[in-house]
This record gives sequence, structure tokens and C-alpha cells, in this order.
Amino acid sequence: MNAACFASRRLCMLVPLLAAAMTLQGCFEAAIVGGAATATLMATDRRQPEIVLGDERIELTASSRIGDAVKDKAHVNVTSYNSTVLITGEAPNAQLKAEVERIAGQVAQVKSVVNELQIAGISSFASRANDTYLTGKVKGNFVSVNKFSPNHVKVVSEAGVVYLLGLVTREEADAATEIARSTGGVQKVVRVFEYVAAPAKK
Repeated sequence: MNAACFASRRLCMLVPLLAAAMTLQGCFEAAIVGGAATATLMATDRRQPEIVLGDERIELTASSRIGDAVKDKAHVNVTSYNSTVLITGEAPNAQLKAEVERIAGQVAQVKSVVNELQIAGISSFASRANDTYLTGKVKGNFVSVNKFSPNHVKVVSEAGVVYLLGLVTREEADAATEIARSTGGVQKVVRVFEYVAAPAKK
């Protein structure tokens, strides 16, 4: 076995999803660089690794079940952070909105559901593209202002509304909120944070 490939195997074992996505031929430079980047993100995430993977499982499971139930009647995005599920998008009526929340809440390990579905027609491709752009702008401003680790805050945008999730201190939450609010194009900021104690000052 190639020595570089052997050295990367221990790293790959720390990130099962990455390892599963690789092919044998890809276990060279791409594996080392990609694996290192993913491992760095995992290391700076305040969630335990099993919770990170659990959030991904929750998103996939909830999205699949909701998709089977609503078909093309609604546009639903599912985001899980530390087992709290944020639902965004559009539904035609309150009954379907409630049904989506019920389905998400029944997924194993979900501890709470924040239902931000709007009673409205399904959004356009242009609107969704703008939301993607807006998310990127907010994340970029987190990096440039450099008041906290951007990896501690997850950003979700829907119809110009920015949702902020993460395990953060009150100070980090306030900084992230202020940066998001001052980003051009953001109409509103909704905090879906869980708070942790600030580290002791040395």
C-alpha cells in the first residue's frame, strides 16, 4: 500500500462519511487535503462528532419522510443542529405546515422543532438563488469581522430572512446577529441558538 494512502487511513477513520464517499483511486492528495479540511471542521465544532453525524442523519431522514408526504405541494428545507430541527420554506396552508412539523418531530433523536414554514406559494428559483448568495455573504462577513469562529454558527437563509443556529456564548450570539443584520439584503435575523458558558479568562 502507498505510504501516503496508509497515513491517511487513520484520518479517514475519524470521518466515516468522508471515507465512504472516497474511491480507492482517490486515496492520494485529494483524500489527504479533503480529509484534513473535514477533520479540522469537526475539531472546531462544539458538537460531539456523533452529534454532527446524527444531525446529518436527522436531516436526511426528515427530508425524505416530508418529501414523501407533501410531494410537490410545499417547499420544505430541513436543518438540524445539535438535534434541534429548523424547518423553513413555504406551505399552502396551516394544516400542511403542522403535518410537516409532526413528521420532523417523530424522527429519532430530534429534541425540538422550530417551524418557520411560511403560508405562501412555493418560492421561485431566483429567490432561492438569492438566499444562497445571502448565506455566503453573511458567512463571508463572519470571517472578515473575525469576532468569533465562523464554524460555531450555522447560517440558513429563506426569502431574505437569515436564521442563525449554533452552540454559542451570549457574546458570540450578539456579534453574529449584528453582523448578519448589517449584511446587505438581509430583511430579518432569527436566532435559533443554544447557549454555552463563556470560557474562563486566563
